[in-house]
Amino acid sequence: MDDQGKQITILLVDDDPDDRLLARDAIAKHELKHNVQFLENGEELLDYLKRRGKYEDPKNSPTPGLILLDIRMPKMDGTEALKAIRNDQELRNIPVVMLSTSRAEEEIFKTYDLGANSFICKPVTFDGLVEIMGSLTDYWFETVQLPKGARNSDGQS
Repeated sequence: MDDQGKQITILLVDDDPDDRLLARDAIAKHELKHNVQFLENGEELLDYLKRRGKYEDPKNSPTPGLILLDIRMPKMDGTEALKAIRNDQELRNIPVVMLSTSRAEEEIFKTYDLGANSFICKPVTFDGLVEIMGSLTDYWFETVQLPKGARNSDGQS
């Protein structure tokens, strides 16, 4: 938990149900006290962030302290969603970590150019995923100082 003892919401956005399940299991290994929510694509992410449709109630869509965003997804891919987040005055300060199976230099450069805070290649083993999830949460919630609004999980920023 953060220094005020509040839960922080983490959004993991990935279209692959197997990847979401593995991520859920990897996060559970760390016994995080934070609220982790799983979304399937960039459109759903923006609906959540803008509180549209089923995410209209702030109690069901608290402001995230961190977004873990897969790049390759249907409907709206991760780079399009990242661009929309960085172009929105209310959302632009939310940390976004891009996830990809690709190690292509142009893809890495593009995501940083669009404002990603980090780029992580998805590990190929479950143990690697567990290690990455632990490192991510330690870094983002124990090491760095997040903007005050990102620490408030009660639906208000």
